[in-house]
Amino acid sequence: MDYETQRERGEALRALHHADDGPLVLPNAWDAASAIVFADAGFDAIGTTSAGIAVSRGVPDGEVLSRAEMLAVVERIADAVAHPVSADIEAGYGDTPDAVYDTVSAAIDAGAVGVNLEDGTGDPDDPLVPVDDHVAAIRAARDAAEDAGVPVVVNGRTDVFWLGVGEEGDRLDRAVDRANAYVDAGSDCLFVPGVSDIETIRALVDRLDAPLNVLGGPGAPSVDALAEAGVARVSVGSGPMRATLGLLGEVAAELREEGTYESMAGGIPYDDLKELLEVAAQQRS
Repeated sequence: MDYETQRERGEALRALHHADDGPLVLPNAWDAASAIVFADAGFDAIGTTSAGIAVSRGVPDGEVLSRAEMLAVVERIADAVAHPVSADIEAGYGDTPDAVYDTVSAAIDAGAVGVNLEDGTGDPDDPLVPVDDHVAAIRAARDAAEDAGVPVVVNGRTDVFWLGVGEEGDRLDRAVDRANAYVDAGSDCLFVPGVSDIETIRALVDRLDAPLNVLGGPGAPSVDALAEAGVARVSVGSGPMRATLGLLGEVAAELREEGTYESMAGGIPYDDLKELLEVAAQQRS
């Protein structure tokens, strides 16, 4: 991807966080084909899902897949669609700001114009990195973007609600304090997954110093309800990938147990899929 195209996509992604017609709905792809299907459905930008990418390669989420392997898929996704792509880079693939800088630089080289950077540790006994450490990681991400000359959207994620950290009554204040520190460090958007109560979401919108990203999925408010609450971005994480694997499980069970094929009936016809891929290739050329 040439520099000017990447810069334009970065500016477009940033603008989508401030649109007047509702939140940016960002579906999360795990390979080129899923990204092309989302793009064909009319979405304006594509996110990646670290869990989806890892699982598709037979390993669990949590930086088990190497940075190089993860970003190779990000590059294939960014090459597959003529859309801005935001990369889920987990916790940055490293314990130091320099490592995060290198990861974000590599993500930009792969074609990403957004990065999602989380503050979870994966350690149930110590679930969140110290605020100052994640602030340093966010600053490193911002520095990498500025040095590359690409207006990368840095999405600072706090897992206070996702991991159920601390007393329930204290989580809102804890999440707000952490997230606003990430804004000061250079985050353009703030991701607070694990929140589905609309009043808590409204409180986050009111108290955060940057646009709010929430995680959509079963049990979460609709996009329209989130728009009314002031949410700027709705992503869906690994949900579509897991739903796809759920359908595959149904296909497998029917094939193994019944010897029939009806659960495959809703798939994209072969010729339609071929045409979809050919059109996608034309659009990005």
